[in-house]
Amino acid sequence: MSKPPIHPYIVLFIGVLSISTAAIFVKSAGDAPASVIAFYRLLLAVLIMSPYVLWKHMDEIKQVRRKDWILTIFSGMFLALHFIFWFQSLQYTTVASSVVLVALQPVFAFIGTYLFFKERFSVGAVLSLVITITGSAIIGWGDMQVSGLALLGDALAVAGAVMVTGYFLFGQNLRKRLSLMTYTFIVYGMAAVTLLLYNTATGQPLSGYDSSQWMIFLALAIIPTFFGHSLFNWTLRWLSASTISMAVLLEPIGASLLAYWILNEAVSWTQWLGGSIVLFGLMMFIFSTTKKVKPKITHDIS
Repeated sequence: MSKPPIHPYIVLFIGVLSISTAAIFVKSAGDAPASVIAFYRLLLAVLIMSPYVLWKHMDEIKQVRRKDWILTIFSGMFLALHFIFWFQSLQYTTVASSVVLVALQPVFAFIGTYLFFKERFSVGAVLSLVITITGSAIIGWGDMQVSGLALLGDALAVAGAVMVTGYFLFGQNLRKRLSLMTYTFIVYGMAAVTLLLYNTATGQPLSGYDSSQWMIFLALAIIPTFFGHSLFNWTLRWLSASTISMAVLLEPIGASLLAYWILNEAVSWTQWLGGSIVLFGLMMFIFSTTKKVKPKITHDIS
């Protein structure tokens, strides 16, 4: 294996910092509806990818089977719903609570594989599940003391984690047959179409935003997507997937620190305690499942 041009851990740090900005950008988008923010993030990402994908991967796109197109439609629909729920949650609760709760996706994914693919639970996985639920309950209890809207935001973040699980369950077989760029391009495109239909049906305004909001839409399409998860995929050549999965768990910490510095969002003791318990449970989960299945990077939608 050739020596990497840049130390992989430096690239990994840049990737974690990049995905940590997603919630900050959403919070900074002013009165733009969550579904509109999600639409432009995905649309702009697809437009940026288009020249390269259509030049390098057009033959592969032409060979995509009808069954796979159907799967991409469902995968894109779940990704769109993930963004709607998660971005909406950030309008009601803090970055700290929202990002920690949406990070529960690996747990829901494992539950999904158990229900649909008969993947067995290990003792460690069950214990980590109990721990993460306990931490989530502490966060929810603390936010309930603040307001009912904060608790609603927590519930929306959990719903976002469930929706992204559906996205991965529909997409996991597709990823075995399609290259990463082709898969991402098609599914992001399907999600953008879903969000366009949703925004049109619900009467959400797609224009009338100021220049700072358009810059936020563009930043969301570039920084968390290309400087975040594209870099994670680059590091897979030199680092194990479990190492990268552990690094992704730093996103809630990075996002919370950025929210404190940029948005002046304080973190309550229940958020610190509950978030720490959730992250500990997720680390246990990764360790307990790494031995059973080949780990994959699944948290690629911040």
